Amino acid sequence: MPVSRLNRVAVLVLDGAKPLDVGIPAQVFTTRASMPYEVRVCGAAPGLVTGGDGLSYHVAHGPDALGWADIVFVPGYRHPDREPPGPAVLEALVAAHDRGARLAAISTGAFALAATGLLDGRRATTHWHYTRALAAQYPLVRVDENVLFVDEGSVLTSAGAASGIDLCLHVLRGDLGVAAANHAARRLVAAPYRSGGQAQYVPRSVPEPIGERFAATREWALHRLGEPLTLETLARHAAVSPRTFSRRFVEDTGYTPMQWVMRARVDMARELLERSERGVEQIAADTGLGTGANLRLHFQSILGTTPSEYRRTFAQGE
Repeated sequence: MPVSRLNRVAVLVLDGAKPLDVGIPAQVFTTRASMPYEVRVCGAAPGLVTGGDGLSYHVAHGPDALGWADIVFVPGYRHPDREPPGPAVLEALVAAHDRGARLAAISTGAFALAATGLLDGRRATTHWHYTRALAAQYPLVRVDENVLFVDEGSVLTSAGAASGIDLCLHVLRGDLGVAAANHAARRLVAAPYRSGGQAQYVPRSVPEPIGERFAATREWALHRLGEPLTLETLARHAAVSPRTFSRRFVEDTGYTPMQWVMRARVDMARELLERSERGVEQIAADTGLGTGANLRLHFQSILGTTPSEYRRTFAQGE
């Protein structure tokens, strides 16, 4: 849902919290004119928290900040598979969720959410090194080790630190629209969108130069979405067979090549709806979706809404 007021973000720093995991949501959602968020960093208690990798944090707030927040980020922390956070923290997480706040774990922060029981019966992920431990310790959680992040609505989980950026940008896309998320990605010098279904890591048997060619092909395609793009065209650019391209593309992104192209076209249409006055037919032509009817069909299928409803929600004007 779009943010209509200042959205409150709490970053919960537990003992041994990983610096990147803490810094990502704090930086992405830091309060600025273009970002309607307020961030508070909290811990099990106010004061000094010993972090991971030689860093410590001085937090101004205790678990009470979770009762203030609209979204709570739980970064990864030390020995997540050995000892859950204390009862006060778990109770505060459950109370925040019951009040309607979203809970989002980065990396091994998923163990804290699992300890609350809120992941029972839901899909979730964590850093690939800990997926088996998460599944063994919390068998009611449907652990998916082959994705970057999982959005289950009120609870979200992500893999290693870098995928925390993908998760934060995913939240921004839902709150503020594609243009705001792309602006934040440019500020972070990060990829504007990697799907949650993308594999956590590329199989070791894949030669690195091929991975580089595939990334270059995706970038090439993003600048030509208004043109005809077929599997054969993409494979030719990557200098591999269509069969090899299809197999590797799914491994890299979680989508078939044409699914990826369709979603990229829909994303381009979303940004044009947000930032321009162009009509639906013109946007459909500009993005390679052909007709307004086709655009509406894919909007409903992928986003569950119509272009006109989307524009009313996110339009920013010229």
